[in-house]
Amino acid sequence: MTSTPHHPIAVVGAGLGGLTLARVLHVHGIEAALFDLDPSPAARTQGGMLDIHEESGQVALRAAGLYDAFRARVHRGGEALRVLDRDGRVHREEPDDGTGGRPEIDRGDLRDLLLDSLPEGTVRWGAKVTAARPLGDGRHEVTLADGSTFTTDLLVGADGAWSRIRPLVSRARPAYTGVSFVEADLLDADARHPVSAGVVGDGMLFALGAGRGFLAHRESDGSLHVYTAVQAPEDWLDGIDFTDTGAAKAAVLAHFGDWDKSLRALVADADGPLVPRRIHALPAGHRWPRVPGVTLLGDAAHLMSPFAGEGANLALLDGAELGLALAGHPGDTEAALAAYEEALFPRSEAAAAESARSGALLFRADAPRGLVEMFAAHD
Repeated sequence: MTSTPHHPIAVVGAGLGGLTLARVLHVHGIEAALFDLDPSPAARTQGGMLDIHEESGQVALRAAGLYDAFRARVHRGGEALRVLDRDGRVHREEPDDGTGGRPEIDRGDLRDLLLDSLPEGTVRWGAKVTAARPLGDGRHEVTLADGSTFTTDLLVGADGAWSRIRPLVSRARPAYTGVSFVEADLLDADARHPVSAGVVGDGMLFALGAGRGFLAHRESDGSLHVYTAVQAPEDWLDGIDFTDTGAAKAAVLAHFGDWDKSLRALVADADGPLVPRRIHALPAGHRWPRVPGVTLLGDAAHLMSPFAGEGANLALLDGAELGLALAGHPGDTEAALAAYEEALFPRSEAAAAESARSGALLFRADAPRGLVEMFAAHD
């Protein structure tokens, strides 16, 4: 009879936050085991560009000893910005002059940087967690989809919006924010979609109107990634057949019938299928009482809308700060978790509130005026 495997520190989820935690622990000579449901690191694409903030994501990468390697991978020109109205008029345009504090990097490149910094075998791929239960004294038993189990002294939920670990500490569940995205890609944009490439520019595009808009960015491979945003009922996307790309494009563009043709082309000319995504968020003040032997980070702890660009940055910072807290409290996990959560809760509450405010501002009746005024206030 084989004994149940035991891991002193087990992290569920090998996203940016979980990987950063494992890396910071590794820097301090502490081993962690990561469990991820994907069968391999290449199982799915990792999304588009991320702007990494000086006060959060960059702090985390310095703690992980990866800041210089990160800087070598940033997308030059990616901090450029364009703000348009629905008629295609430009209300603000900023070049990337290299002095900005939020350099852009492809999410996949950042994830690879973190993965490559860990000892081989740190991540157990194809390990989908289906349940977790307390055993007492801060220990937990975790069950995987294949029926196997393991135990751990410290269980960290880094498993995203629909976390399997969150119910151990909180009854909160993400709620629909009232905004849905439809994602699209335009490949080899300069050659194949020159008009759209000019509309988006070298970095980020906001083309906004009342209750809807196009958010897009240029990726490091020369493609354009487009998020079509619509304030709509939660079931709006259910009425669109996304297996029929032509019909899906028509259904989405029906909400932009009077928008400029150059903006409609961001969807009309998209390559490949469209991808629907509802935007959910946890309550802005989400927190939980100290529960022995378990904590959360990233979206599992503070899922928020993407409109302030904080989600990935906070996940990085969460992972780094939890790792530093554990390294700084050897032999006293509970003190480490208490210190980590004491800083986590107010930080994430402020960021979630800012994300909600930004979402409301982007799609105001007078959009893009609110966004233009916000940028002008920081000049």
